Amino acid sequence: MAQSELDIPFEAVRSASAGSVVYPPGGRFGPRIQQDLQLVMLYTGEMTVAIDGRELHVGPGHVALLKPGHEESFVFSKTEDTWHRWIAVHVPELASRTMEEIRRLPEFLPLTEEMNRLVDLMLNLQPQSPPDAPLLLSLGLAALHLYPSVSSMAIQREKHPAVYAALAWIRGHFHEDVSLADIAAGSGVSPEHLVRLFKRFERTTPVSYLWRCRVERAVELLTNTGLSVSEIAHRCGFKTSHHLARLIKRGTGRTATEIRRWSWSGFRKS
Repeated sequence: MAQSELDIPFEAVRSASAGSVVYPPGGRFGPRIQQDLQLVMLYTGEMTVAIDGRELHVGPGHVALLKPGHEESFVFSKTEDTWHRWIAVHVPELASRTMEEIRRLPEFLPLTEEMNRLVDLMLNLQPQSPPDAPLLLSLGLAALHLYPSVSSMAIQREKHPAVYAALAWIRGHFHEDVSLADIAAGSGVSPEHLVRLFKRFERTTPVSYLWRCRVERAVELLTNTGLSVSEIAHRCGFKTSHHLARLIKRGTGRTATEIRRWSWSGFRKS
């Protein structure tokens, strides 16, 4: 078996779903018995997962792999909101060889843009698709196959340290009034060099990544809280609620009102 593949046939996957949640400071979840192969992507805050009594600590900018059959309890940051998204893939039966391959994978890895794009696609498709829709199954399976690829590439194709520093700095300061010079100072390189590094490794610019983080965070708060649009704009680094509404429309194709209406409609049906 190639290092970058897991031997999970498409026919074995019964359902795939994605989600997003924001836990307030001091939030907890569980205990529960994990039923799926689940990828948990952490953006802000932190989480400690007790797995059968053993603790796994995950910081922002990482994706963790949770495995079925284990008891889990989650404790989130005591001082700030913890925002994470997840992909859960239900495979009732896994071959013993596949389970051994999964067991040997790292429990968490740096979060990549490829993984972000997969969860974006799943979240966009879910309102119109059941969990056993072929496209959702394919995307969930692709995420599982991507995880060991990230594991092998982590050694083979490391990003420049300044890029990792900038990504972490942006995730920790996106709600503040910051500039390219601020991001560069937090990364230890000049603004010009940081732009070149981002174009090489992230295929975007530091400022574009900053605004994308702000929009994603605003969508999460619209979906998961009852905060006003003005308060969400303030928390996410927008100068006005109009500016927030315009960028959300540009980035998602939906208005803030449409996002909130759909999220509460889905909540009432669940």
